[in-house]
Order: sequence, then structure tokens, then C-alpha cells
Amino acid sequence: MGQVAELAGSAVPWAFVAGAVVAAVSAYSYVRCASANPSSGGIAMILKAAYGPGVVAGTFSLFMYVSMVLAESLLARTFGTYALRPFGLQGSAILVPVLAVLAIVIATSVNLVGNRWVESSATVTAIVKITGIAVLAIAGIYATGLSSLSQVFETGAEATPPRSGILGFLAGVTLCILAYKGFTTITNQGDDIRDPRRNIGRAIVISLVVCAVVYLLLTIAVTGSLSVAEIVDARDYALAEAAEPLFGSWGVRLTVAVAVVATMSGLIASLYSVSRLYDMLRHMHQVPDVPGSVHRPSLLITAAAAIVTAALFDLSRIASLGAMLYLSMDIAIHWGLLRRLRHDVDFKVWVPLLAIALDVVVLVPFVILTARNSLPTLVIFGVVSAVIVLGQQAAVRHRNRSSAAPAAPNDGTDENQDRS
Repeated sequence: MGQVAELAGSAVPWAFVAGAVVAAVSAYSYVRCASANPSSGGIAMILKAAYGPGVVAGTFSLFMYVSMVLAESLLARTFGTYALRPFGLQGSAILVPVLAVLAIVIATSVNLVGNRWVESSATVTAIVKITGIAVLAIAGIYATGLSSLSQVFETGAEATPPRSGILGFLAGVTLCILAYKGFTTITNQGDDIRDPRRNIGRAIVISLVVCAVVYLLLTIAVTGSLSVAEIVDARDYALAEAAEPLFGSWGVRLTVAVAVVATMSGLIASLYSVSRLYDMLRHMHQVPDVPGSVHRPSLLITAAAAIVTAALFDLSRIASLGAMLYLSMDIAIHWGLLRRLRHDVDFKVWVPLLAIALDVVVLVPFVILTARNSLPTLVIFGVVSAVIVLGQQAAVRHRNRSSAAPAAPNDGTDENQDRS
């Protein structure tokens, strides 16, 4: 929330509302595609259907995969930051990444030994964290009274304008979209959901509505308790900072507890879902594989990637990279639906067109401001994109050569060995 406040100023709640609108329009394409052809591959299968099993599908599938890994590292660093907040160590450049790595290791271990537990407990943990966050937000709004609501409609000299004007607001919306993109992981559950052609769409809509309500309540509570400058200063732990003047130290401890549960449970569920996307990419021969003797290789590769990004990047850089990768992939999904899947999927043409326009409207200002204020982040994005594209070109060439190679003649040796 602090990163959004830095860009959007007092208009933080409206930025999250705008982000919900963009995410809702984008969700239409995922709902139509996933409902028409549900699978555990989700986005990878949608891109394969739209562009074929080549460089384009592999590139944007990996854009999505990397953005999801970045989201995991975001959760892990948030876990570390909030866990250290009661001790005043939330700004530690060493302890935060150490706890982030520890959180990923624990979440990976849970997935390795308790896969069924992850599936069965997902609903319970989701209810607990949503209820906890919503109760904290509502209590914050109640404690501040009408002042929290008046902040939403604040104008004139009392309001803090968006940084860089309308460009700043739109850039803030880009980061808000990142907070909603978790709905895309639902498309990876096509093989697990009962009646997926009907229920995938329902699940996506419900998730977006719940997130929008919770985020709006949170932003109203936080902006009612803290000024924009205070939110920016506490950008990585704004919710805990907002709880202190309202509820004292016990409120901070309760907020930290809810945040720790929310981030850890989200990390466990995300590792499970994202590793399934990597599984599909392995089966498509779009990503490197590991020896068959390794247990759950996709989970281990995903966890290793999340550990690296959590250790190297701070929350702002992680969020920026994830947003740019995700929106680039999102545009590819809509374009593929329009140009390649018209005869296979029933949809209204104007909706993906609008989704592309909205993505471009928020992404371009974000890239401009990132180039101005954090050029290394844009360079990293360019390097990651180039590595993915070049890697996919090499993977496709290798796959084509392997499929074109003639089968080795059978001289009966294998058969004789089997008989012996």
C-alpha cells in the first residue's frame, strides 16, 4: 500500500477501485478460455492454444510464471517485515531476507510432506485470513469514525495529489492490479474443480469481489489513521503502523499475527499452484527438466527461484517487476483470444479489446515513471525478458531437432536383454 500511496497520493482507495475494474475486465478472457477448455495447465494451455507450442506461448507463459514467483517472494518478504515489526527491526537489510528465505523453506517443506493437507486446508486458511484482515479494517474505520471516510473524498489543499499527476495515479493502479492477479491461479485448477466449465468462472468472480471489498476497507482504514507521508514511510508495513495509534501495542501484535498467517498460508498455496504451471511447461518441453529421481522437481525449482528473488530484491522492485511481466502476459492473452481463438471460444469481442486498452493505459505510465525513478528496475526487466525469449528460442530448436531425429534402429539387443 505504501508503494501505491507514493504514486497515487491521497487517491489510494480510488487506485485500488480502478485496479479492481481493470482486473475484472481482464478476468473475462481467462473465464471464457478456462471454462471452454479447463486443465491444470491454465495459462500455459491458453497461450499454447492461441499461439501454438512455440516461442511466443513459451515466452509469455514464463512471463506469468516469473511474475508468480515474484509474488511469492513478495509474500515472503512481507512475512519477514511484519514478523520483525514488534522488535523494531522491520527495516533490517539482513534479517528481512533471512526470514523471507526461511518462510519459503517452511512453505516448501509443508508442500513436500503434506500435499493433501494443502488442498484440504486452503478453504479454512483463506476464511481465517480474510476474516482477520476484514475485522481489523472495519475496526480501524470504526475507531476513526467519519474522518476515515472523509479522507476518501478529500479534495483541494487538504489532499495529497498523485506523484507526477495523472501518470502517478495510473502507475499506482498498475501496482494495485498486481494485488488482484491471484485470480489467474484458479485457471491452474481445472482438473481439481468440480464442474470446472461452470465453477472456474464463479471462483474467479468471487475472488475478485472479496479482494476488492477487503482492499477497499483496508485502504480506507489506513488512510484514515495515517497521512500519505506516514504511509510512504511505513510502505512495507503500513497496516501495522496504522493499527498502533488506533489500538496501541496489542493492535500491532494482532495485526502482525494476522499478516504472518495470511502471508504464510498464501505462500504455501501459491507454491502448490505455481509449481503446477511449471509442470505443464515441463511437459511442453518449454523449460529445463531435472532427473526423474528428484521428488517434486517443479516445486523445488519454483521455491529456489522465489528464494533468489526474495534475497536479492526489496518489495518495491519485486512489485514493479511482477507488474510489468504480468501485464505484458495479460495483453498477450487477450490478443491471442481475439486473433486465434475466435472459432474455439465464445466471447464478446469488445471485452478483450477494452482489456488491452486498459492494460496499455496503466502500463505505459508505469514504465515511464520507472525509467525516471528506478532505471535499474527497468534494466532488470529488459534482461529477464531477453533471457526468457532467447531461452525459449533455444528450447524450441532443441525440441524440434529431437522430434525430427530418426529413431535408433532396433537390433534386438533390448529384447534379448529383457529375456535374459
